[in-house]
Amino acid sequence: MKIRQRTKSMCGRVVRQVLCLVLIVSAPLFASAQEHNASPVLIRAERVFDGHHVRTHTAVLIRDGKVAETGPASQLKPEGATVIDLGDATLLPGFIELHAHLTYKKVPEDTVLRHGITTLRDVGGPVHPPRGGNGTLRVMTSGPILTAPQGYPIPALGTANIAIPIHNEGEARKTVRDLIAKGAVVIKIALEPGGEHRAPWSMHHAHGHGHATPASHQEKADHTHKAKTPHTGPHSSQHSSHTPASSHWPLLPESVVKAIVDEAHRHNRSVTAHVGEERGVRIALAAGVDEWAHMPCDPIPESLLKQAVAQNVTIVSTLDTLSKCTGIQQNAKMWKALGGSLLYGAEIAHPDIPWGIDGQELLYLMQWAGKNPMEILRAATSHSGKHLGVPLLGTLEPGAPADLIAVKGNPLHGLKALEYPDLVISGGHVVVNRF
Repeated sequence: MKIRQRTKSMCGRVVRQVLCLVLIVSAPLFASAQEHNASPVLIRAERVFDGHHVRTHTAVLIRDGKVAETGPASQLKPEGATVIDLGDATLLPGFIELHAHLTYKKVPEDTVLRHGITTLRDVGGPVHPPRGGNGTLRVMTSGPILTAPQGYPIPALGTANIAIPIHNEGEARKTVRDLIAKGAVVIKIALEPGGEHRAPWSMHHAHGHGHATPASHQEKADHTHKAKTPHTGPHSSQHSSHTPASSHWPLLPESVVKAIVDEAHRHNRSVTAHVGEERGVRIALAAGVDEWAHMPCDPIPESLLKQAVAQNVTIVSTLDTLSKCTGIQQNAKMWKALGGSLLYGAEIAHPDIPWGIDGQELLYLMQWAGKNPMEILRAATSHSGKHLGVPLLGTLEPGAPADLIAVKGNPLHGLKALEYPDLVISGGHVVVNRF
């Protein structure tokens, strides 16, 4: 009965959140695109994935920064439109990255956009209102991570622009209100004691948020780190030179997490939690946290995963980032079997992750989480747009923002091709065109 009651209340909250975020996100992000008077653009392709299904011999009409119409190429012939004929190619919505640390790590936004990510959620960094989407990367933020005093990630990174220590329930509520007033679309918390075997945050490189010298801009832009350092699976010794960090990080108490969740929900925001093992998962479930920012690193008991599914928890994948963790494959497989919601997120800014679409993440979603290629595309487009509270985002339906990418051939036969899009359009503005 408690689960049913919570589910009903959650449905009402989700509806309110969708309405709120559509108003907050749509107006400022689409304004510039709507103001330009460029001629409409008609794009034809052998295959079009519209966020839900693949259509053949289809065209998409873009007008005023939005998708105006999607239909058979033989019938869609608007007057005065600029035509881009892609031939044997696949056109699809731009990908949505749900877990990144873009601003904190100073990752170039134009590089991310040119490599297929058209919308990005920055979770753990400076807070600002939603922006972009008119030829630039569409960016939403959570602001700094709320954590216990001296809790993760403060010992490694401090607090500036990355974390806020929370001492009590009153402070928790005020901080949530302050972040939302500054533009946060989600509230992020950390429930991380440390010590998980082979977890990036238990190593000295501090989960990709440390201060190591980054690769050159060109290396990142071309994703050459993927070619130079191929993935060798969850038992790779790539990080064997690192030693585990201390596992004594304090956790926010359940009462404080409940206050954070309650205050966020009062303002039509959801809460995402960094969890990696059983203690954090138990607190998150008891407090009603909406989303887990990672697939947990340690093996999680099936009973807790079942509870999470019953509570409509969504997990952001980050399987590539956590590929060395001992429980990642087991958790992903069980989550899929239980029917849990799993969306795309690779954690851009982590040292092992390309600054754009991560082909290895897509492969792990297929190999470990048991998703087929169509399910993977939906998880990175339409399902993520709906999760953000902007239902048309990540689709090619009429009225959707004209954020599109295209690759030559059929990416359903090789997902890696999506790392290198030949066409990128943001809010109706062509950013990349190699056709």
